[in-house]
Amino acid sequence: MHFPLEFIRKQLEQEILSNSGLALGGIDYESPKGDPGLFGPDSAAWKVHRDFTSMIVGGFSALLLQMLHPLALAGVWEHSNFREDMLGRLRRTAQFIAATTYGNQKDALMIIEKVRDIHSRVKGYSSDGRAYSAMDPELLTWVHVAETRSFLYARLQYFADDLTSEIQDQYFMEYASIAERLGAQNVPTTKQEVDDYLEAMRSNLIFDERTAEVFRILQNPIVDNRRKKIFAHHAMLAAYDLLPKFAKDFYPMMSIPQIQISKTILKAIAPTYRWAVRNGAYAKAMRRMDLPPELRSKTV
Repeated sequence: MHFPLEFIRKQLEQEILSNSGLALGGIDYESPKGDPGLFGPDSAAWKVHRDFTSMIVGGFSALLLQMLHPLALAGVWEHSNFREDMLGRLRRTAQFIAATTYGNQKDALMIIEKVRDIHSRVKGYSSDGRAYSAMDPELLTWVHVAETRSFLYARLQYFADDLTSEIQDQYFMEYASIAERLGAQNVPTTKQEVDDYLEAMRSNLIFDERTAEVFRILQNPIVDNRRKKIFAHHAMLAAYDLLPKFAKDFYPMMSIPQIQISKTILKAIAPTYRWAVRNGAYAKAMRRMDLPPELRSKTV
């Protein structure tokens, strides 16, 4: 009687993980035994980054926020194939987040150095003639803040809102260390500092033809089946809703009823996705630490 249900679970898990950073391989989450990685199982980062639905919505939202900065957009526009493979870019970002959060120390540091090497070759001039470099400390801080703010807010929206203000501040403090290893400077380390930083950055942001193209692609991503397309559609609407109000004002207004429908659908399916995934980065890392995810999940 249980076989059909387990078959469905495995099929769903396979589809979910094929769209995660684990699909790219190269990171060993289950060994060496007892290696806590850069943060460890009691960290805020392990709590915030563990949920697939939250991370997908947060990833979309982070991209929407990041692309309002013309220099950040120029680097992506001229040095990646995101227009043909938007989900691939999100998958690569997911691999970096998963590896630095849940990977062993050696693999976490390895992927940071790999990204630093890639960043060293990303440079040029934006559409308004300004020079940019992916190694620019200020630009690295912008990209980092957009990501962490988006991941936290998505976690609160689609997993549980039981993270105390102290844990939220701890999360920003912990993951700032990753941005600093990449070369970022003056990284906000509390929720209030993040809010203040974003407010100070407003005057640097624009919505131009390139931003509009990113927005269009995110609304109609190229995916290989209808289920993924439907999920991406709802995730996109939910991602827009997560943006700070000033950032929403840059984008064309989206339907509030449709946003509410998408949020309701995502909240309904998120527990099923958590039930299905037994071999994600979080679960593998917990096994590495000889800890049972199903018990710890009750406390986060």
